[in-house]
Amino acid sequence: MACSRILCLLSFLALALLVGAEVHEHEFIVQETPVKRLCNEHNIITVNGQFPGPTLEVREGDTLVISVVNHAQYNVTIHWHGIRQFRTGWADGPEFVTQCPIKPGGSYKYRFTIEGQEGTLWWHAHSSWLRATVYGALVIRPREGKAYPFEKPSREVPLLLGEWWNANPIDVIREAQRTGGGPNVSDAFTINGQPGDLYNCSREDTTAISVKPGETALLRFINSALNHELFVSIAGHKMTVVGVDASYTKPFATSVLMIAPGQTTDVLVTMDQPPTRYYVAARAYISAQGVAFDNTTTTAVIQYNCGCDTDFGPSIPPAFPTLPAFNDTGAATAFAAGIKSPKKVEIPSPVDENLFFTVGLGLFNCKPGQQCGGPNNTRFTASMNNVSFVFPKTDSLLHAHYYDIPGVFTTDFPAYPPVQFDYTGNVSRSLWQPIPATKLYKLRFGSVVQIVLQDTSIVTPENHPIHIHGYDFLVLAEGFGNYDAEKDAQKFNLENPPQRNTVAVPVNGWAVIRFRADNPGVWLMHCHLDVHITWGLAMAFLVEDGYGELESLEAPPVDLPMC
Repeated sequence: MACSRILCLLSFLALALLVGAEVHEHEFIVQETPVKRLCNEHNIITVNGQFPGPTLEVREGDTLVISVVNHAQYNVTIHWHGIRQFRTGWADGPEFVTQCPIKPGGSYKYRFTIEGQEGTLWWHAHSSWLRATVYGALVIRPREGKAYPFEKPSREVPLLLGEWWNANPIDVIREAQRTGGGPNVSDAFTINGQPGDLYNCSREDTTAISVKPGETALLRFINSALNHELFVSIAGHKMTVVGVDASYTKPFATSVLMIAPGQTTDVLVTMDQPPTRYYVAARAYISAQGVAFDNTTTTAVIQYNCGCDTDFGPSIPPAFPTLPAFNDTGAATAFAAGIKSPKKVEIPSPVDENLFFTVGLGLFNCKPGQQCGGPNNTRFTASMNNVSFVFPKTDSLLHAHYYDIPGVFTTDFPAYPPVQFDYTGNVSRSLWQPIPATKLYKLRFGSVVQIVLQDTSIVTPENHPIHIHGYDFLVLAEGFGNYDAEKDAQKFNLENPPQRNTVAVPVNGWAVIRFRADNPGVWLMHCHLDVHITWGLAMAFLVEDGYGELESLEAPPVDLPMC
């Protein structure tokens, strides 16, 4: 039976009081807002008229209660990216997976507690391409009285990397879906909503970060771009990585970051250079072959505020960093290899579910008499294990599961590719057309799950950022070519593998992840390049209830939107 709104809120308040945590209540008004970028004014969808949206700041153990009111013309949901959502899958947010959308004029109150997570996460729309402008940072600090595992920084700055279109992003993807071709690429990248002074009409609004000589800042980078992985560098300054995806890391110094959409990276930067101005710059990392991409560079400026008489104002251009070439897979690989957990990790074992998922693109044949925009009159698609995921339209997967509603999904997603082939070689065209379906894979509560994520060269090989909702996982190994169980298992890092919620599967390669299925519900797994999830590069896990109330999905809230 669904609990009443008052009883649910009272239970959250009681829990928070018991553990000394806080309950944070917010209202998100989703609305159309005029903004000017690249010389032109556009009406975009925002939260509370802000672009990017509000930064949420909490401590580990706190509860968030966020009322989302939809005053826009589109259906909307909000996903709290990386939040574990223990037993509160109804608050996870992906449209038609854990809820039906909030319709124009409707509202929904998301309620969840943040448990065992510290660092940087973020929130974003999970409906069509609304997350192009509907997103913001979610900063989780340690509990009161608990310190960071590194020296406390003098300041903390969220830096959200985004993409901008001189068009309505919804129109962009709808046109691509109509033709079957690829969508138009973005016109600019942004840092905290601003393209930076390398773009037309953008110099005055370039994001500026004021710092003092000698201090150390914690920069919280978030890749909220829709379709581009990004290299990031700061002129003249080393960055020390101390966290990814709200998990602490063993500190390591680097001059360049590679952050995939969905991922976050926390870095410490000591302001130890001559007091002047320095660019923070980001540009695309592109691993696919022969595809159009946004080849521009976004900038912010670190500006030393030394209280001295030095003239380093706008007349002196900032120093510019060295960024890798757009196709520098070596730089991306080296950065990923440096990320490790700060201490020995308890590896879940033994493995109960050994899964092997191919991830990649495909092509559907065009219907007779139609003209399609894909290669050789086809339509682009994408799949995992040859299943191109189809989102339901009449109900959400979680609601259908909870109430045993038939006909919405099946639980026969394949554990292995239906046909084994040379995944990264010259693939037969007979394997390029997947099967569209809504298939889930069922997991017993508490089972240990290991997944090999294998890129394929169908259409083109590509680095795919794969995100699992409701879970963090350990990245045991990454490599190139076809995964070889006997040989590559010897490469597993069983000492201090990094913990993430989004892994960038190497182009023409593979990644192995492992987690314990200890969170009941229906959890989407998908590529965080939004064009790929639109094409079907997704699946979902159905994690069964365990024993008793604390291992079971909570009842749905009374205000859960209906389809």
